[in-house]
Amino acid sequence: MKIRSLILGAAAGGCAAGMLVPATGSAAVSEEAFNALSDMVSKQGQALEELKKTHEQDQLVIQQLQQQVGQTSQLATNAEQKAEAAAQSQTVYQAPNPAQTTTHNFQVIGDAEVQFGKSTGQNPTFVLADFAPIFLFRANDNILFEAGFDITLNNNANADGTRAPGSSTTVSLSFAQLDYCLNDYLTLCAGDILLPLGTYSERAAGWLNKIGDDPLVRDWLPGSGIGARLQGALPVGQSGQMVTYAVYVANGPSSGNPTNGFANAGDLDLGGNVGDTPNWHANPSGGGRLAWFIPWKVHYDLELGVSGQTGEWSDNRTHLWSACVLDAALHLGPYFEAKGEYINTWFGTDDLGNLDPHGLWVQTSYKLAGLKRDWPVINNLELVARYDNSDDAQGTYTDRYTVGYVYYFSNTLLFEGDYEFLKSHGPNALPPQMWMLQLSYGF
Repeated sequence: MKIRSLILGAAAGGCAAGMLVPATGSAAVSEEAFNALSDMVSKQGQALEELKKTHEQDQLVIQQLQQQVGQTSQLATNAEQKAEAAAQSQTVYQAPNPAQTTTHNFQVIGDAEVQFGKSTGQNPTFVLADFAPIFLFRANDNILFEAGFDITLNNNANADGTRAPGSSTTVSLSFAQLDYCLNDYLTLCAGDILLPLGTYSERAAGWLNKIGDDPLVRDWLPGSGIGARLQGALPVGQSGQMVTYAVYVANGPSSGNPTNGFANAGDLDLGGNVGDTPNWHANPSGGGRLAWFIPWKVHYDLELGVSGQTGEWSDNRTHLWSACVLDAALHLGPYFEAKGEYINTWFGTDDLGNLDPHGLWVQTSYKLAGLKRDWPVINNLELVARYDNSDDAQGTYTDRYTVGYVYYFSNTLLFEGDYEFLKSHGPNALPPQMWMLQLSYGF
């Protein structure tokens, strides 16, 4: 419309100019006026040409945009058709048959160790070959089962402690428990349950322990017991802190070899009460653990816990066995760890009265990779140190100092070496020195 208006305007202008010049006086028009009029008409023609070019370019742009819109619309239509076709062809699977998925819910983990060592007064020898599988089965999201075994090869021994010909393999059940998750904060465990007396039995035994033998004072606590436990955790605030808790009932210790109906100190059996008939005593033991976990950044955390157990242990139901454990664990980055426990037990006897064996252990470790050096062998080493003492309340007192290392061939293949210095006094004194090497594999 603009181009037409300009053309009509130019034509009208030309006509008006012609009308303003009389025909009879055309010869009198000066050459200068004629040239000015001619130049004006020429410029109007150029302007018209430029407007035509601009119009043609605008039409070309409009056509390109129309083509792009058409292509986009076609792509959207194709995508919609493909999605609809895929939805129509989607296979609807039936719920899986539990019998067909059993192997996917079953897993075997565990560890194996072999030890070579020497203590004062003895020859160096391979002292241990142990295989400890753990079987895990998940029936569904709420029901799980776990069981652990210890399979150990030992030299045969006579009743008096002297060596007998040959060797034997012992198979012992470490634990076997059914776990039922009641909700996000509470789980019921029943069977031969791990007892939450401290944290060592659940978190540090076997190849997870960075030293080849257990702390001395752990021998005074049962690792598991037949019973039931409720456990869980509650978050505290938004910083990652939480309170963990556990309460349980279990058969508890028993009189392993009662003497004429009396409960003497030597009769205490921490792991022998599995509910045989007749029952060893009428009432089960009860216990629990309460702990506070405090993280303040990644790999930096502190955990403090207190646990205990009490209940009958003698067949005549006249004596109690009780224990109290304080535990702590500290991590300062991914390279440094410190942990330990203080353990106090007490029980009544007919021959020695009330006894209170007690002791503690503290262990630290540092991975040399924390030095941030390009040392291929050194970076795989972790230095370990432990101090533990024990007082059996029957005249034997022991201090033990252990230094050692862990070399990581991988995260699960470990080569450990330890040297122990002991100061032991009493009727059950231990040898003053001992060293051991251990190859451990966790799977």
